Formats: sequence, structure tokens, C-alpha cells
Amino acid sequence: MTRNAACAKKNRMSIRNLLPAAAVALFALSACENKPQEVTNIAPDPMASVLANKAPVELPPAIKADVSMRCKDNSLAFVTFFEGDKQVLVKNKKDATPVKLTAEKAGDPLTADGYVLTGTPKSVTLTQPGKPAQVCKVG
Repeated sequence: MTRNAACAKKNRMSIRNLLPAAAVALFALSACENKPQEVTNIAPDPMASVLANKAPVELPPAIKADVSMRCKDNSLAFVTFFEGDKQVLVKNKKDATPVKLTAEKAGDPLTADGYVLTGTPKSVTLTQPGKPAQVCKVG
């Protein structure tokens, strides 16, 4: 036998030895369930009961108008009106920190820390701490 023939015979014999092992492996795998395994991470929420018993969250009101007004004493007032007419922000300078004025129900005067405001986005009556009430208008 030539050297190539001997190698070929040896390869055929090793393939013959592997065929029964491959058949056994395929038989074993065919016994497995072929459904895809579903992996989930659904653990019970530890906060579920706490969240279920909480009061509903109320979103902040949307901005209705943001205006600058000229008051009777020639000062400026920057007022942000919100939907629902129960809240406004008032500043006496453009870059000042706003003061939040609120009312219990729409139509009531909006008040906070010595401020009182009544009116609409076109014209208001504004009382500020240390100043008398004055009319302020847009434009």
C-alpha cells in the first residue's frame, strides 16, 4: 500500500468510528423539547402596594400667558399666567426670582408674601410689599 492509500484508509476508519457516536448524539438531542426557552424577569414589585394607595399625581398647569406690564408708577411687572387661573408668577425685574401667587379657586385674588394680584393677562391690579395697589397693563 502506498502512503496516500494508507492515510485514506485510516481516515475512513476514523470517520466510521465517529458515525455511531454522532448518531447517538443526534438521538439524544432529538429527545429534547424543541420549544424556545422563554426567559423573563418578572419579579413582584416591592412598591406595588405603596404606589396603588398613593393619591393621583396632579400635573402642573400649562402656561397661559407670559407678559411684561407697565404699572401706573412707571415700574415693570413680569407676570406668567397659568391655565386654571389659580396660579401666577410675578417678578419686578426680568432676571429676578419669581414669586408664586396662588388662589383656592379661579376668580379669587392671587396672594403670597404681601403680594395680591387680580385681573387678566391684559390688565391687572397688583399690590406688592411696601407699595400701594396699582393698575398694570400690557404694552
